[in-house]
Amino acid sequence: MPDPSVPTEPSFDDLLKRCPPAHKGRFIGRLKGLERKADNDHRAKIERSIREDMIRAIEGYERRKSNVPSVSYPEDLPVSQRRDEITEAIRKNQVVIVCGETGSGKTTQLPKMCLELGLGIGAMVGHTQPRRIAARSVASRIAEELGVKHGEQVGSKIRFSDSTNENTYIKVMTDGILLAETRSDPKLRQYDAIIIDEAHERSLNIDFLLGYLHRLLHTRPDLKIIITSATIDAQRFAEHFGTRGQPAPVIEVSGRTYPVEMRYDPDHIASGMSIDESASYAAAQLLNERHDDVLIFMPGEREIRQTAHELRKRDHLPEGTEIIPLYARLSAQEQQRVFKPSGRPRVVIATNVAETSLTVPNIRSVVDPGTARMKRYNPRTKIHGLMIEPISQASANQRSGRCGRVAPGVCVRLYDETDFESRDAFTQPELLRSNLASVILQMADLKLGEPEAFPFLDPPEHRQWRDGFETLRELGAIEEDGKLTKLGKTMARLPVDPRIGRMIIAAHDEACVHDVLIIASALSVQDPRVRPHEKRDAADQAHEQFHVEGSDFLSYLKIWDWYHDQQVKLTRRKLSKACEKAYLSVRRIDEWREVFRQLRSLCQELGYELKKGHNDEDAVHRALLTGLLANIGNKGEKHEFKGARNSSFMISPGSALFSAKPKWVMCAEIVRTSKVYARTVAGVDPKWIEDAAAHLIKKTHSDPRWDEKTGRVVADEKVTLFGLDIVPRRTVHYGPIDPALSRELFIHHALIDDQLRSASKALKHNRRLIREIGTLQAKARRNDLIADTQTLYNFYDARLPKDIYASKSFERWIRKSESGDPNTLRMTREDVLEFMPEEVTPEAYPDQVSFAGATSKLKYAFEPGRDDDGATIRVSVAALHQLTRQRVDWSVPGLIQPRIEALVRSLPKQLRRQFDANQIAGELAPVVKEDKGSIEAQLAEVLTARTGIAVRPEDFRHDQLESYLFPRIEVIDEHGQALDASRDLGELQAKFAKEATKVVQEAGADIERTGMIGWEFDELPETIEFTRPGSPKVVGFPSLLVEDGKVSLKVLPTRWESDLHTRSGLGLLYGLAIRRELRLRLKNLPGYTKLHMLAAACSMADQLETIIWTRVGTIICVDNNAIPRNKDEFELGLLGAWDRGVDETNRVITNFTQIFESLMRVGGRLDEQHPNAWNRAMKDMRGQLDMLIANDALITADTRWLWCYARFLRAMEVRLDKLRSIGPERDAKSADRAYAWTQCLHELMAQGAHTAEVAEDFWTLRWMVEEFRVASFAQNLRTSIQVSEKRLREQLDRIIHA
Repeated sequence: MPDPSVPTEPSFDDLLKRCPPAHKGRFIGRLKGLERKADNDHRAKIERSIREDMIRAIEGYERRKSNVPSVSYPEDLPVSQRRDEITEAIRKNQVVIVCGETGSGKTTQLPKMCLELGLGIGAMVGHTQPRRIAARSVASRIAEELGVKHGEQVGSKIRFSDSTNENTYIKVMTDGILLAETRSDPKLRQYDAIIIDEAHERSLNIDFLLGYLHRLLHTRPDLKIIITSATIDAQRFAEHFGTRGQPAPVIEVSGRTYPVEMRYDPDHIASGMSIDESASYAAAQLLNERHDDVLIFMPGEREIRQTAHELRKRDHLPEGTEIIPLYARLSAQEQQRVFKPSGRPRVVIATNVAETSLTVPNIRSVVDPGTARMKRYNPRTKIHGLMIEPISQASANQRSGRCGRVAPGVCVRLYDETDFESRDAFTQPELLRSNLASVILQMADLKLGEPEAFPFLDPPEHRQWRDGFETLRELGAIEEDGKLTKLGKTMARLPVDPRIGRMIIAAHDEACVHDVLIIASALSVQDPRVRPHEKRDAADQAHEQFHVEGSDFLSYLKIWDWYHDQQVKLTRRKLSKACEKAYLSVRRIDEWREVFRQLRSLCQELGYELKKGHNDEDAVHRALLTGLLANIGNKGEKHEFKGARNSSFMISPGSALFSAKPKWVMCAEIVRTSKVYARTVAGVDPKWIEDAAAHLIKKTHSDPRWDEKTGRVVADEKVTLFGLDIVPRRTVHYGPIDPALSRELFIHHALIDDQLRSASKALKHNRRLIREIGTLQAKARRNDLIADTQTLYNFYDARLPKDIYASKSFERWIRKSESGDPNTLRMTREDVLEFMPEEVTPEAYPDQVSFAGATSKLKYAFEPGRDDDGATIRVSVAALHQLTRQRVDWSVPGLIQPRIEALVRSLPKQLRRQFDANQIAGELAPVVKEDKGSIEAQLAEVLTARTGIAVRPEDFRHDQLESYLFPRIEVIDEHGQALDASRDLGELQAKFAKEATKVVQEAGADIERTGMIGWEFDELPETIEFTRPGSPKVVGFPSLLVEDGKVSLKVLPTRWESDLHTRSGLGLLYGLAIRRELRLRLKNLPGYTKLHMLAAACSMADQLETIIWTRVGTIICVDNNAIPRNKDEFELGLLGAWDRGVDETNRVITNFTQIFESLMRVGGRLDEQHPNAWNRAMKDMRGQLDMLIANDALITADTRWLWCYARFLRAMEVRLDKLRSIGPERDAKSADRAYAWTQCLHELMAQGAHTAEVAEDFWTLRWMVEEFRVASFAQNLRTSIQVSEKRLREQLDRIIHA
């Protein structure tokens, strides 16, 4: 038996009965946990701890019972008269809805009724208010009515301020504070009653609390919940909180108000007056009717300032009228002016902050414009709008309820009654117009289940939930299945917006936590900078010191540093004045610092290192960017930025970046007011965006291709985020992205198309093999000799490992593989060649072409439509001029037969039907010969002979022949690189004439001589041979040229050019020899003096002696004689020259005298003034004259034609005479024909015909054209040869088809 003298400890059952209700659940849970402990010693220790805690709780409970303040009720309040009904309802029901009109006293009296019921003793009575200013004032009022000190039995808790303690019975707080407490106290056991006041505001916090409390009802049956408001949809609330199938009881309490006269006055706004003008007019009218004080509601601060300005302009306001603004951003001192009546008439202009909770004293009339600025979030654009919208009926009634509390009142609504009745009954809950990311994060952290299943009074639409989840996924806070990530769990611990929480976490990674905490806490409170409307210029100037180029975010750091520097140096009072001078709000800075302190404490708990100092601005911006990925923008046109999801915005004019406008920006918020503005902006590097949004960006790839330079498959990558091109285009390695396709491309391009530089012997062998067969295929002009691409692909595909798709990995594999088996990738001829074509033989399709003792390579391509289709002769510049058209045409014998067939098929229809093209080609291909003229000429001759029908070479239409039938000439440099290419040999020879001359002269520099007046060299060989890079052997032609009155020995590139100049050079050497032997002096000869004067007049006096001796030597010793090749042959040519020397010299002087006289006459007449109608004829004759005397023509012209010069010039004089008699029209008919042939000569010369294989035929044509002019314009002078257009065409055919 227990000793009765020893006191026994009370049992746990007894202690539980005496415990305060709020603590019972906690202790029951601990006791259940105790049952699972097996260790007796440990179990006894825990029992003692539980027992001690229970005893302390009971003692505190008993102590609180004895200190309950006495409760009394003001009898004049309507709610006091319904006290018994309300208390009975609270006693019998878990949830009670109280609809109390404005002035009913519900806010202050309901907490006292709970106290009277015994609530608030075991736990507190929680009482929420939507605003901090209301929480403080309500707590003070209740404490005053209970006769206790604020902060003891009645306390308040708002952000950064907690005036409650262990003795507190009634705790007044903001709804946000109660919501925050659910984290540490999920069942809210510190309360046994909770009053949700002003529930009609339906803020995000209120709606979340209502849903949370709805769930809590089942686990806390002892908890009393009272929901109150002046305007509320009572029935919906009652059904939502109903229990056992019955709605919660609703008690309606009338207000303690006087009658309010409703006036609807829409006329002023309808007439065009602005809202501020109409409101100021209505307020002035009310003041004059003695309905003061007046409360005007306005949507925002700007409208408040405009209305105040309009009121001050009015002349008939009562003297001394005060105009007082009221909005949330005002300092506490400025807000207090509203609550201290001065006795003078007042006009209070407020935002909707004055709709509820706040009771502005002495208000007797209200002006309601019917609008308010509502914050509304658009899930599609992700933009918060602050648009002015019509208010609901409930809000309008709340506004009218602000008057009539002290006397009968008047409410002037600046809209008509029909408009009022058509409006929504209640304001749309904030929950339905907000981003729900924060709600989802908290719900996930509290493990409240699926958000869409949460019992909200007005559940958001699915798209809102989807948007909230998208926001959290953007931040990396939540997984696809809705569970929080490690980041999300950390973010949930930070009592800030999820975006700001994400910045803080990123700051830890960037080692800039201190700086980011400063900015993050600034973004969580109101901007510390103030900008009074009447002093905005001074404020802007004061704020300039805080501007940071390129970033508004860094301005917060400057403000922070400035404040703390001043704090060290100044007293609190002086610091306040310094802030006031800098237009900074001390109250907001205090809030800012308090948020920073709290966040810093949490970061320290998380183990984050906080180093002071602003060392890396980029790191700060990178950390901020992680929370602002949806708020980035790319510079568009003019002032606009293209934002996420096809939105657009402009930088706020107050931003430091307003003028700079970088290419990429991020902003703290994007708000739609009159326009869409980005606020608090900084420039960012798109690389930061890509790194921060690695889990969000979309990468699209296009144009995958093999890159020979890097040896891998690459593709164009485009990186986008929310529709913005972060990286419009960049080249990336495509192998890891799509290995299968990359391997396929690698095989096709690197191996099959031979675009891989590899040391593999097998690949080198395959390359040679395919190149050989490719050439064979090109010669045969068919594409079915090489195995098709698929066959080649299958060959490599079967042997190449699956993970090989780049050159480096291939080289590693092939090196190892070939060391064991050299034939791993080696192809055989059977693998590649389908069959061998019989027509392709080395004779028919040679690999090189020989000409003039040199050889050039031939290459073949079967690429119809391309420039290099067919056979190509690769020739150096030096060897180019050794080629002839015949050698080009016969360079590939295998093409002769198809060319003949194509030529026959190109004939006009009446000719073509006479021949079997295929048969003729087969018969004539072996017959035509290279040395018998062009293929066309030989073919025309044979066809004419066979049929008797005249077929001319020009009848063949080359434009109908495929280009591959004509070998292509490719000019290469010494390194084998192509300089130019064409199928027109003449065109290339003309283009590279100077280069060719330079090349052969450089090669023959050893034998060159200049300034010679006699045979001062050993021999004049016909050709010399030399080699140069790119051309195995080149032939040059030593030549004698007339230069500066003497003779030079140089090497020229063609035989025909050499002949042209060498005969003139020899002529001068012979002429000078005759002069020396006969000791002739031209000035002593008859007629020379006159000739010299004429030559001087024609600007040819300096060349005259050279011309005369060249022509004398040519006539006597060169004409009709072979070119001497050594000194003996040269001297042999002088035999008999002395006898003819004087006579021929006089004859030459006489001829040139006639020529220069004619030149003087013709030149003078051409320079005279002529009618404009003669211009064409004059131009034609000047061109004719230039051809006769230009380019040493008097030295190089054939002697036969030099004797005709005087006649040619005389013909020009005749033509000039006829122009006066027959007129320019008749002259033009002949001129057109002559001019066409002159142009033909110019074209042939441009192609080098005068120094090519057809030079002799060209010069014949050239003088035939001159004779044709005589025949056309001066028939009476007669011609030296028969000439007609037909004969000219025949001569041209000889040149073209030589």
